[in-house]
Amino acid sequence: MGWVESLQRAIDYMEEHLLDDLSIEEIAKQAHVSVFHFQRIFTILTGITLGEYLRRRRLTLAAQELSNTSSRIIDIALKYGYDTPEAFSKAFRRQHDLTPSQARNNTGKLKSYNRLTIQVTLKGAEPMKYKIIERENFQVVGIKRELSCVNGENLTEIPKMWADVHADGTNDLLFKLNNGEINGVLGVCVDKRDAQAQLMDYWIATEHNGDTPESLMNLDIPASKWGVFEVHGAMPDAIQKVWKQIYSEWFPSSHYKHAGTPDLEVYSAGDPWGPDYYSEIWIPLK
Repeated sequence: MGWVESLQRAIDYMEEHLLDDLSIEEIAKQAHVSVFHFQRIFTILTGITLGEYLRRRRLTLAAQELSNTSSRIIDIALKYGYDTPEAFSKAFRRQHDLTPSQARNNTGKLKSYNRLTIQVTLKGAEPMKYKIIERENFQVVGIKRELSCVNGENLTEIPKMWADVHADGTNDLLFKLNNGEINGVLGVCVDKRDAQAQLMDYWIATEHNGDTPESLMNLDIPASKWGVFEVHGAMPDAIQKVWKQIYSEWFPSSHYKHAGTPDLEVYSAGDPWGPDYYSEIWIPLK
């Protein structure tokens, strides 16, 4: 089964079980990837978390049912996963800017979030610059934090972590320690494959040959074939754009798959908010 087909199978599974107590582990299983990688790919492609997508879809269907049936509001609330009318009303208003009663009376306009369909798009107007290289294992040194992937918490905590390393001087120290083949400071996502806790380790580190300084930790990056993608432009928009291109255009049209080991974001020295800033995305391939 191809990459696009696997992801679509997971989306179809969610749609078929929208009224059930869905397990993220079972959803990821449909796509044949880990929980961490499924959540990450989903957010890169859609711009929202998996939990937000499910919430939007359920409230879209709830609105349709309010408009087209005479079912009691409390029954509809329970059907779509809300224990109380108050919780349902709060979530419903946040999405639709209407109360359930107003929707029942066809007062105002509802917001419809439609079922996702994965499409492959090949865009010749914006070619991607990349190279394939092979490397033996190498060491990086830096700091790490254990982050939760639940409800996209990692997406808010990672920027805070970068702010901290710039404020306390760790970023400058890592640039001074950088003496490996990769020139820059790295953001490293490590999938802990903890199905229950949905945890990941995020490292801010640099490739370093030598002893590990007392204030830092070290991580071994396994030998791999790598896809190295160029990124040009201000952070964070430029790198987010390339991530989306990789998963929506490059992977579906290549014979490679993600190897499941840590991938890297490489940040060079310079002004990260400048229009000419250069960075890279390194993805382990199989």
